[in-house]
Amino acid sequence: MRNLTSLMLMIALFGASASSGADENYGPRKFPDDEKWIAVVAAYEPEIKAIDAAFAKIEEAKVDKILTIKGVKYQLATYKGEKVVIFTTGVSVVNAAMTIQMALDYFPIDKIVMMGIAGAVNPVFEPGDIAIPERWYYHDESAYVNPDPDKEGEYILPGYFEEAVIRHKQRALVDPNEPKYKNFGFQFPKEVGVVKAGIDKPQKMPYFTVSSELLTLAKQALAEVDTIKMPSGKPIQIRIGGNGVTGSVFADNAKYRMWLQDVYNAEVTEMESAAVGQVSFVNEVDWIVIRSVSDLAGGQKGQNDENVFGAIASGTGTKFMIALLDEIVGAELVSEAQP
Repeated sequence: MRNLTSLMLMIALFGASASSGADENYGPRKFPDDEKWIAVVAAYEPEIKAIDAAFAKIEEAKVDKILTIKGVKYQLATYKGEKVVIFTTGVSVVNAAMTIQMALDYFPIDKIVMMGIAGAVNPVFEPGDIAIPERWYYHDESAYVNPDPDKEGEYILPGYFEEAVIRHKQRALVDPNEPKYKNFGFQFPKEVGVVKAGIDKPQKMPYFTVSSELLTLAKQALAEVDTIKMPSGKPIQIRIGGNGVTGSVFADNAKYRMWLQDVYNAEVTEMESAAVGQVSFVNEVDWIVIRSVSDLAGGQKGQNDENVFGAIASGTGTKFMIALLDEIVGAELVSEAQP
């Protein structure tokens, strides 16, 4: 009996040890509460070059260490006393989601500031102008369907889509930011289902909202920053608020651009921001995205000129990003000084 009791006690202790160690052995690292870094993020080379060039000119900005993990280069830096990690996500929704989640697992990040270029959907924009949308939508999360052979101009929707249509109409009654859903030919827009801690089943989300604190700081930066100009000397315009749209396609079609205006009331379109927003939402990390216009997303006459204005737009966007970083650092210092 004594041996049996001892055996059962050992099994219980082993089981308790295995159970208590599960969280320690698996999952992302746990960081101390007082370690809070700012992630400064861009999608691809011209954007990150503009950020690196800006940091090189600032005496209180210094890259302390460079790491490469799974092919992604991380620059561990200090900006005016605050820890910063700088990296590129890669172009596209998939790359953005993957690299942002990896960075959140590797580093103690509590704020994400993304800067990059975008196509203008709102016709008030010209190359070099800056948009900082409050909300980001996926524009190509869709069902592609067959035409109805018996009804010209109509389409055969899958059975599940009826529920989605009802949900859209109900939400539109209470949410002024609900898209004005309509199809673009055989493409019928829908929403991504999101899971996170505290949600029992996937929650359909039409958009992701940037952090109110960072949006407020962006408005403060706009009030403080010197006029940003194009190389020609022409001042640019900066608009804060409204909607941006993200998709896995390079939007360069005039009719589709008009559809993005009609459905999403979009300011700009690009290929990463909503994914950054989704990952930030799930991880409960503050985030904001600065987008500088490089092209007109199909609104131009002739060939798209993103390759002409991409580097210039990255430069104007970086100037505002630095102004925003200054506001963030200032807010952090005020917070740290409070008892």
